[in-house]
Order: sequence, then structure tokens, then C-alpha cells
Amino acid sequence: MKIKYNKRELKIAGITLLSGLILGWLFFGGSGNTQNAANQKIETHNPSGDEVSIWTCSMHPQIKMDKPGQCPICGMDLIPLDQSGDNEEAIAFDQIQMSESAIKLADIQTAFVKKGKAEKTINLLGKVQADERRISELTARFGGRIEKLFVNFTGQNVVRGQKLATIYSPELIAAQRELLEASKFKDSNPAFFKSAQTKLKLWDLNDTQINDIIEKGEPQLYFNVLSPITGTVTERHVTIGDYIKEGQGLLEVIDLSKVWVMFDAYESDLPWIKIGDEIDYTIQSVPGKTFSGKITYVDPFINAKTRVAKIRVEQSNPKLELKPEMFVNGILESKMEKSNELLIPKSSILWTGKRAVVYVKVPAKKTILFQYRVIDLGPLAGDFYVVNSGLSEGEEIAINGVFKIDAAAQLAGKPSMMNPEGGKTTSAHDHGEMTDTKDSEMALKMDKINKKNIPDKFKVQLYNTVNEYIKMKDAFFASNTQAVDKSAKDMKSSLKKIDMELLEGNEHMAWMDMLTMINFTLDQVLKGKNIDEKRVGFRDLSNNITTSIEKFGIKSDKTLYLEYCPMADDNKGAFWISANKEIQNPYFGEQMPKCGEVKKIYK
Repeated sequence: MKIKYNKRELKIAGITLLSGLILGWLFFGGSGNTQNAANQKIETHNPSGDEVSIWTCSMHPQIKMDKPGQCPICGMDLIPLDQSGDNEEAIAFDQIQMSESAIKLADIQTAFVKKGKAEKTINLLGKVQADERRISELTARFGGRIEKLFVNFTGQNVVRGQKLATIYSPELIAAQRELLEASKFKDSNPAFFKSAQTKLKLWDLNDTQINDIIEKGEPQLYFNVLSPITGTVTERHVTIGDYIKEGQGLLEVIDLSKVWVMFDAYESDLPWIKIGDEIDYTIQSVPGKTFSGKITYVDPFINAKTRVAKIRVEQSNPKLELKPEMFVNGILESKMEKSNELLIPKSSILWTGKRAVVYVKVPAKKTILFQYRVIDLGPLAGDFYVVNSGLSEGEEIAINGVFKIDAAAQLAGKPSMMNPEGGKTTSAHDHGEMTDTKDSEMALKMDKINKKNIPDKFKVQLYNTVNEYIKMKDAFFASNTQAVDKSAKDMKSSLKKIDMELLEGNEHMAWMDMLTMINFTLDQVLKGKNIDEKRVGFRDLSNNITTSIEKFGIKSDKTLYLEYCPMADDNKGAFWISANKEIQNPYFGEQMPKCGEVKKIYK
């Protein structure tokens, strides 16, 4: 029987035969040394040889694989890791390694810590007030009847010694007769005469008036009330014909030739304000003119409701152009007493409650490492913060993309803003059944969102939901539990009207996760048994709404404000979104309505 072979089978047989010859030569021929052949075989499969590469992710250098592929976190193609001996360095527990490509993609920028003059421009609002030391209240020294009134209206200007009113007083007539009787015995009984004179002086009669009574030899029936100061009549308590009693108020006169300008200073501004600082200010009713004055007084108390302290400037007002209750806009250019302070940009700081965190670039390293560092900050100086401790001059810190470094550290189990102890990352808030893994996955999806892929129609619908959230914030400010629940239900209805089909790909998946989180925190608000429990859910809801605005964007003609209170959530601090720049704290309501500050503006 004749067997036929095709060309493919012949090729396979030839390759098999050639392979067998080569293997036989390796085992039995070659150098003639079996041990050497074995050694060669071992070296060929040695995993530590230079031919074997480790693959890593440019965005997540903690990922290390023995073969090429895609990053399990972000899906980017892995790149070979440079393993030359010069680059092998020990990485501390509080340090995070990043590749140059990752730094470029994350737009991370650094700057050196320098010393400089800490300066701050403080804008102050205030009012013109009367100088309290120049207010005179004219009261009746004796009882009687108003016969004449020379001041016919409030606001009338008077001069010192001017007649204000004429009073008929039987008591005064009796006292004058007593004086006349005592004057007959002034030589023999001077004490009696002196006592009668003193009694009239205590009733505001001067020496000239007393001498006139003695010269005439008869009492005056009517007595004139004279103005003790030059000023403006601001209150008139009597009219012609009124009967008055001793101690009753007649008129109030204020000298406005010098006034006080009282400014409101917030707590955060007080470290920059001291007695002797000069303030320039303007008044709308006096256009084209800038006034200037020095601070003469800083209120030692802060108003419990407004959370401000009063700052006083004394101003001469000879033309009376500054009138009480006029609004004033002031500017204070302040400098710290120390000429050289350690300064870092605001953008370099991550805030978590009372802690301030920065990432310091580790010097003299072949690989790029950033070290987690908790620092102590001083006052805010414009776009910079004064550093009290934790940093030294010349150190290099990240000033842009800081949050991305922190996110990489958190995913790698390193110390981070929300997880200062390192290790397994935990959720920043109590989401009940929401696991850490889901939170991490959600964070990754949020980082991939491209706002260019979000249509305007979706942004308008999202704003409608945010608008319902703001109504809830106002209800919390008013501590109105029923209004809070109604707003929560309205917000749930608004969420259902958002068309998620407008989004595609990663944006669609990210919104689905965010929608779940928002609904979950709304349920926490509704489940709260009292206003305090509901505020815990509102805290987490506020974080989710803020993330939604940041990542997806909103479309509206209104300006929104991201505001922060460091005392909320048991002094851990909490954020909220508001449609008003004026602080209306939803976490404390009437207890501390003005506690907080604006952190960001969404236009």
C-alpha cells in the first residue's frame, strides 16, 4: 500500500527531526561536559536574569506585573520598569512613588518653600456711628412746666450755651427765695449762704444767673435750659406745655464734629488687625473722596450671632458730611509683625478637619517620591498660608495635582489625607452597605470623567436637583424638620427626571454610581429621628452633591458657593453648597448661623 504525504506534513516532520538533533547535541555533545550543559539550562531559565522585565503602570507605579498587559486599576497599557541598580531605592511607608509620565498626565507641579513678607489685603464693611463720648442727654434737674421750646425738630443744630427751653418751676422759685433770704446773712452765717448757692448750682444755674437773682432781689419765674455742647439734636422728648419731673429726659444732643467708623472684622481676619493700622475707606454718598484713619480700638469680644468683632476708627468731621448709619467700604493692607515668614500657596494644601496635609518631594532620589506631611498653619495671607511648623525653607512641595497624589497614596495603602495611618483605605463617610472597594471603584470612575462628554441638557437637569438640595440646606438652617423631609422627597423626584441616557461610556457608569450614593444619603436624611441625626446624612449628601458639581458640571445663570464650617461634625469640619455668599450654617442653625467661610465659587 502506497502512502501519500502532503507538503504540510513533510514540513512538520522535518522541523521535529531538526529539533531532536539539536536537543541531542545539547545533552550529549556540545562542550562534552554534562554539568556545564545543566548549568547553561538553569541560567537560561533564571527569572532574575537581565532578559526578564517587570511591567508597571505610569499612573499607578505600585502595580508590578511580570508580563505586559493593562493596569487593573485604570486600564492603561503597562510599561517596562527600569530596574538598573542605580534606580533601586527603598521607599518609606509614608512615601508614594510616581513616574515622570504619571506626573505629566496628572499635571503635577512643584515649588520650593520660601520665606517672604506675609501680607494680606482685608476688605471690611462698616458704618459711621456717633462718638459715644460726645452724646449729651439733657434731663430736668427740677420739676415744672415747659413754657417755651426753642428746638422745634430733631436734627436741628445748636451751639454751646444756646437756649433750648424755658421752664416754670415752683420748686425753683422757692429755692431762689431761700437764696435771697440767705444772702441777708452771708456775713454772719456764710455757711447758710453757701448752701443756698450750691443748691441752685446743682440745678444747673451758673454764677452769673445766681448773681442776677441776688442783684434783682426777687426770684425769676422762668428758667432757661441751655445746651451744654455744640451739636445736633437727635431726640426731643417734650413739647410745649408738658409737665416734667425731676430726672425726666428733655433732649439728646450729639456732637458730630468727630465720629466713629465701626468696621466688622471676621475671626479669620483678626490675626492681621492691630491698633495703629491704617484703613482707607470710601462712602457712596461722598463720591470721589477717600478717607483714611487709624484703628484706635479692637473689640475684645466676638458677637455670638454675627461672629464678628468691631474695629473702630476715629474720624474728624468738621463739615458734618459723615452722617451716622452711612455704609463704609474699607481696605486694610496688613503685614505680619515678623518680616520673614515661611509661605506656601493655598493650592498645595489638603484640608481634612483640623489637619493640613502637603506632599513633599523627596530630594536626591533617582525615582520621583512624594512624602506625606502634616503641617501646622498660621493665618491666611492672600493666596498663601503662613507655616508655623512642619516645613523648612528650601523643601520642594507639590502645588498642583496634590489631590491626585493623595488619591494614588490612598489606593496604595499609604498614609493619605483621609487615611493618615495608611493601610487598607476606608470610606471617608459612613455609607452603611457601601464597601471600601465600591468607594475606590467609584473614585476611579470619577477621575475618568471628561466634562466635554457631558451635554448641556444633562447639566441643566443636574442643576434642578442641586436647586432642591439648596432648599434642603435652607431648611436645615431654619432647623425645620418637616421642610427637610419635604426637600429630601422633592430631591428624589428631581433625580428621577435626570435622563442618564444622555451620558455614554464611563460618564454613564460614573453617574449610575453617583446616583446610588445620592439616593442612599437622602434615605439617611429621611431616616433620621431628629434634626441632629438628619444633619449627619446631610453632611454626606453635601459631599456627593459637591463631587457631582465638580465632576459633571451644572448649567445655570446663578452663582453657587462651596462653604465650610470647621466646627461642624464634632469639630471635624463639614462642607455645604449655598446660593448665597452670606453664611447661613445648616449644621448649627440659630446657634451659630454665621460660623463658616466661602471656600470656592461656582460661576
